Amino acid sequence: MTDVVLAIDLDGTLLRTDSLLESLFLLMRERPLALGRGVLRLARGRAAFKGWVADSARLDVAVLPLNTPLLDWLQAERAAGRRLVLATAADRRIAEAVAARVGLFDTVLATEAGRNLKGEAKAFELVERFGKDGFDYVGDSHADLPVWREARRAIVVGGPGLERAARRVAEVERVFAPQHGRATALLRAMRPHQWVKNLLLFLPLVAAHAATDGARLLAAALAFLAFGLSASAVYLFNDLLDLAADRRHPRKCRRPFAAGDLPLAWGLLLTPLLLLTAATLSLLVLPPAFTLVLGGYVLLSSAYSVGLKRKPILDVMLLAALYTVRVIAGAAAVAVPASFWLLAFSMFIFLSLALSKRYTELQGLPQRGELTAAGRGWHVDDLPLVQSLGTSAGLACVLVLALYIDSAPAQRLYATPEALWLVCPLLLYWISRLWFKTHRGEMHDDPVVFALRDPVSLLIGALSAGIVILATLWVAP
Repeated sequence: MTDVVLAIDLDGTLLRTDSLLESLFLLMRERPLALGRGVLRLARGRAAFKGWVADSARLDVAVLPLNTPLLDWLQAERAAGRRLVLATAADRRIAEAVAARVGLFDTVLATEAGRNLKGEAKAFELVERFGKDGFDYVGDSHADLPVWREARRAIVVGGPGLERAARRVAEVERVFAPQHGRATALLRAMRPHQWVKNLLLFLPLVAAHAATDGARLLAAALAFLAFGLSASAVYLFNDLLDLAADRRHPRKCRRPFAAGDLPLAWGLLLTPLLLLTAATLSLLVLPPAFTLVLGGYVLLSSAYSVGLKRKPILDVMLLAALYTVRVIAGAAAVAVPASFWLLAFSMFIFLSLALSKRYTELQGLPQRGELTAAGRGWHVDDLPLVQSLGTSAGLACVLVLALYIDSAPAQRLYATPEALWLVCPLLLYWISRLWFKTHRGEMHDDPVVFALRDPVSLLIGALSAGIVILATLWVAP
């Protein structure tokens, strides 16, 4: 047992996140218009700003990710009789709530009453209370160097760079390195596997039988890249706004921001950077019409993330619209008119997929003892309605395809359009099977991901593609 106090930082140290950014993202989601008043508070100083944010956002500290290896060590130190002090620049209300959750601290030192307890101010407070070399300090950033300079020993939560900086000002007792690679976590947060949805941009080119046009194919590829970058930015932004809801979900809780594998500041910086890159690419090499559609996609996606996702019915219609916008964008990128039939087909099939996604989320609620989806406006009692709407929309897309076969555009584009009738039973089977598996609880969170991993779906897709080629090239006798 030692008489030397152990002082621990909160954000990025005991917590694998930043409580101020968490509160700001929560406020952006729940009360976005209130953020303007926050700027005025910032003019009064950081302490006043943090107090206003803590009052306004009402952060739920029960779901914030803890640094488990550090917490285990702190519990061992506490069991050995050591005094533990939580010393943080976070607002006192948040600090005390976390301290109550953890149940290890004798004292809480935090930002309050016009005093921002960070850096030199924190070092001064700890020296005043415990004397120079009268405490060891656990920190996670270069802002903690003034504190380590006054401490007996430093305990570092961070990588080699921070450890080297700490060793220049203090004796380092222990290092808690990051548990996961940041680069890998960043890649997961960007969800490049979801870029496969952007293959829809090539659909107008294929449907117009112009896929062999090199210039248009290159334009579609560049549009695919621009849309992918924009989509990743939207995913990052959505995850930052959905932190609390994701942490309550059995699978989404593993997302990098929700799990604390990736600093929130990275998402805050990378989101505009990805959007700027996509906008630059679009403005320089793609038609203005595509740029307008891409901007509409970003605005619609942002509106969905900020609040429209909590509006039942509207949320699934918007999800379907975001898929259909990709088709429109593909048409704009290659200067091919968006077909009425293609848009009608897209609207119904993507609405069915969106409803399948929502049904799967609702279906898992009773197993977790919940009745309402977190961050959504749906209730578990809505399951029959969701299923009815989803199957109806799926069957409607088959009807659109059947009507298209006898249309004038089909007669012009296909040598034997009647062969396309063979696609109808395949699509009918696929839609029915998708909802059969959804009803049985065998569907992935994202039905598009399910389709890409499902051998039967891939086989049906290959057969359908073969039939389309046959209808294009074969002339019936």
